[in-house]
Amino acid sequence: MPTTHLRITGMASEECLRLVMNAIQDLPCIGYVDVSLATGEATIEHTTMVSEGDIRQIIEEAGYPTA
Repeated sequence: MPTTHLRITGMASEECLRLVMNAIQDLPCIGYVDVSLATGEATIEHTTMVSEGDIRQIIEEAGYPTA
């Protein structure tokens, strides 16, 4: 399974973390998601049906820029 690593900025609370996690998990073909509120780092395992661009887009649509 491909793994995407991203840095997410702007998360300040557990509610922010929940919004990001829910947005990612709403995508199809997501296997494993780990997002750290402390570091802003995300690790997402997914099938090839989902691209890194798709993941970045859904996070940014939730209101959190990615790097």
